[in-house]
Amino acid sequence: MSTKVLVIDDSLLVRQQVGRTLSAGGFTIIEAVDGADAMQKLTASPDIRLIVCDVNMPRMNGIQFLESMKREEKGAGISVVMLTTEGQTELVQRAKSLGARGWIVKPFKPELLLAAAKKLTAAA
Repeated sequence: MSTKVLVIDDSLLVRQQVGRTLSAGGFTIIEAVDGADAMQKLTASPDIRLIVCDVNMPRMNGIQFLESMKREEKGAGISVVMLTTEGQTELVQRAKSLGARGWIVKPFKPELLLAAAKKLTAAA
């Protein structure tokens, strides 16, 4: 059984690009359109091992998602990589303080995302 990855982004195009990249590396992809949707998917699929999450999304953004995960004690043992157009130091530090293990700025290089995914899931 392949490793499950939850891809959270309000952009269908980005979800498709990330999905193709990680699927080619042998991962199974679950998609969510924002943090609120992702919380439901996390509950439905407790075997998710990696989350790739955007910051700027409607309803519940990426930082709010991390806060919700921590508050509800979901996602223990799941690595989170933020994939976003944002690069402000404060946001990066906030995400890392909430448990994010990586930060990749869009547009991303598929080989770097795949390498990060493999490294983070191997460590889990």
